[in-house]
Amino acid sequence: MKFVALFLIVVFALEPDVPRVWDKNAVDTLELPLADRRFSPVHIGEAAYYSTPERVIYKSYPVYAPGREPAGYKEWLQTVEPQVAFDPSALKTQKEWVAAGEIIFDAPTSLHPVFFTAEQLRDPDFFKEMGMPVAKDGTVPFAQWVVRRKGVVELGSMSCATCHTRVLKDGTVVPGAQGNNPNDREGALLLRGLARILGQEKAVAQVRTFARQFELPWLPDDINRLPESMSLDELVAAGEAIPPGVTARANTSILLPPQIPDLIGVRERRYLDHTGLVRQRNIGDLMRYSSLAQDIYVSDRYGPANSENRPAPAFRYSDPQLYALGLYLYSLPPPPNPNQFNASAARGKVLFATEKCSSCHTPPLYTNNKLVAVEGFESPDSEADVMPVRIAVDPRYTLQTHKGTGYYKVPSLRGVWYRGPFGHNGSAATLEDWFDPARLSQNYVPTGFKGYDGKTRSIPGHRFGLDLSPSERRDIIAFLKTL
Repeated sequence: MKFVALFLIVVFALEPDVPRVWDKNAVDTLELPLADRRFSPVHIGEAAYYSTPERVIYKSYPVYAPGREPAGYKEWLQTVEPQVAFDPSALKTQKEWVAAGEIIFDAPTSLHPVFFTAEQLRDPDFFKEMGMPVAKDGTVPFAQWVVRRKGVVELGSMSCATCHTRVLKDGTVVPGAQGNNPNDREGALLLRGLARILGQEKAVAQVRTFARQFELPWLPDDINRLPESMSLDELVAAGEAIPPGVTARANTSILLPPQIPDLIGVRERRYLDHTGLVRQRNIGDLMRYSSLAQDIYVSDRYGPANSENRPAPAFRYSDPQLYALGLYLYSLPPPPNPNQFNASAARGKVLFATEKCSSCHTPPLYTNNKLVAVEGFESPDSEADVMPVRIAVDPRYTLQTHKGTGYYKVPSLRGVWYRGPFGHNGSAATLEDWFDPARLSQNYVPTGFKGYDGKTRSIPGHRFGLDLSPSERRDIIAFLKTL
C-alpha cells in the first residue's frame, strides 16, 4: 500500500492536472454581471480562443539602471543565442512548475515602448524626473532585455511584473505586490515625446484611439468619452495625475484609474478585481482571469455591440504557461515585516475588535471575502456574497467602467505596511491619510490620486475609525502595520 501511495504521488508530480482554461461552462460562470446586466461582457468561444497563437516565451535578461550595469554587459547581450525559456515537458516537480511560473510572470508581452524607451532607461535624468525605483542590485524589475535573434536586443515590458512588482525603500524587490513603477507618468512623458516627433495632432489622435477602449456607449454621460475633446496638455496632465500604485489598465479608465492590487495572498481571495468582477473558485479561474487581463479582453463584446466584429487577440498564454503562473502567484510570500507588535499595536488590536472592524476585515485573512454595493445601485444578485451595508465611497469606478458590477469587494488588510496608496483609486497615499478625518472635507487635497483634472478634493466614505482620538488612530495604525 505504501508503494502504491508513493507511486501515485510520483505520477501526480510528473503529470500535473493542468485545467483547460477556456472551458465554456467555466467561462460562462466566471464573472458577476455588470451593474446593467444587458451590457455584461461576452467573451470569445473555445474554438476562437484555442486558434489564437500561443505566446513563445524567450529567455530575458535584467535591465540595469544607469551606472549599475556590469562591465561589458551590453556587449555580452549581443552575443547571446536566443533561447525558448518555457518547456512544460521538462517540468517534473511542483518546485519546477513554480520556478517556471516566475519566468512567465517576468516575461514581457510587448517589445514596443509603452511606458518607457531603451534610451530613457539609460538616462539618469529620467529616473530622477519619474522617481523610478531601483532594486538593491541596480536592476529595474519592471522591464527586461529580450533576445529573439542573435545580435538583436529588444526592450520588453508589459509583463505581470511591470505592474505587480514593488521596490521597497531599501531596494528590496517584492514580486506580486502592489507595484510602484510610475507607469502612467512615464506614459505621459512618452506622449510629450511622441508629439515632438509626430506633431500634436497625430499624437493626440493616437491617445484618443487608445482611450476609446474605455468608453461605455450605453451611458449617456460617460466620463470616458472626455478624451475625445481633451487637448494634448490635458491628456498629459491626466497621465501625470496617476501616482505609482495606480494605473489605467485594460477595461478600466484613464480618468477613473484603479489601485493596482496586491497579488500576495491571492489564493485566499474569492473575488478578483476591486469590483469583485471575477469569481475565483479554483486555480483555473485565476488562469482565466490572467488570460483575459493580458490578451483576451480585446475581443470582449458588450450589449448592442455584441454583433460587431472585435479584434482577435494577437497571442495568448498556453494552458501550461497559465498553470505555472497561477502556481507561482499562489506561492508568493510577503516580505519580512519590520513592524514590531508593541504596546501601541496591542491597544490597536483591542480597538480593532471594539470598533467591529473584524465584521468586514475578519481574521486571519482580514477580509470576509464579501462584496459591498455602492449608492445608486440595487443588488439583484442573490448569488454574490453581498453585505447589507453601504459605505458611501466614490461609486464611479464600479458604475462607469467595463468592470462595473455595482460592488466593491472587501479588501484584505494583510500587508498594508508595504502597500499604498489606499482606496480603490489610490486617493490616500498612507494609512495616516486614510484615517485623517479631514479627507472628508471638500477642501481636502488627496495625497494620492487627486483626479484627472485636479478638482477632486475629498476622499468620501468608509468613515470607520475617523471618530477615534488622534492617539487611538495611531494605535490602530500601529496594529494594522503588523499584519
